[in-house]
Amino acid sequence: MSSVSSGEHTKEEYSFVYGDEAVPYQVIRKRHPEGDLSNKPRKITIRVHPDCEVVVTTPEDADNADIHEAVMKRAKWIWDAMIEFRSHQKYVQTKNYVSGEMQFYLGRRYVLKIVKDEKAAASVKMSRGKLMVTLPEFKSNKTSLVKGLVNDWYKFRAERIFNERLNHILPQATWVKGIPSYRVLPMQKQWGSCSARGTLMLNPHLVKAPKECIDYVILHELCHIAEHNHGERFWRLLAQVMPNWKEIKSQLDGMAELYLNE
Repeated sequence: MSSVSSGEHTKEEYSFVYGDEAVPYQVIRKRHPEGDLSNKPRKITIRVHPDCEVVVTTPEDADNADIHEAVMKRAKWIWDAMIEFRSHQKYVQTKNYVSGEMQFYLGRRYVLKIVKDEKAAASVKMSRGKLMVTLPEFKSNKTSLVKGLVNDWYKFRAERIFNERLNHILPQATWVKGIPSYRVLPMQKQWGSCSARGTLMLNPHLVKAPKECIDYVILHELCHIAEHNHGERFWRLLAQVMPNWKEIKSQLDGMAELYLNE
């Protein structure tokens, strides 16, 4: 076991054995927000990320035995999720940012094509099923230049699409007063998050997914404005505004490794 402390939470590392394999998992202990005087019990939540990292979030004072019991009760679910993510990883190769590689945008596949035009400025645009990257010249740092241009293009597109989808679905979130602020922020393991003040953080890679997946993530985070944890009331609220959220989440999870792959 190892642990790391910060001003907001404590992180610990453990493992359990399932079959013939030791499965490591991280425990993150979170403190009550300042001024939170509610007596509502805080639950132990377990997540398996697309890279197969298992993260257990608990109240700061949770007993180790209770944490271990919660993990063991869901051991088969954890294992099945890891197997599912591993099956996707078999088909994922690290991108080299060369012509012919696959890129995604709003759930559709596009072929990356890199061209040289000495009279043109560096640019990225979509054209007839291709993501076209134009460079005035090919240098030794061509790969990093292309990667930077593509990532900037995704961020620019994400800001526009997220704003459009937020305005589209906000009327459903009747508990939200006004228009919440949001930031487009690259994240390795999360599609989005919501701060205690109600600011949304959305991963630019999410713009690679279909619009219904983007709507699911935004609605998920908007629900956190009303319910800060993943308790029963949170899931009931999400089901009210998106009854088929489980199917959409499954669709997004199934493509996560391809969408997050850089």
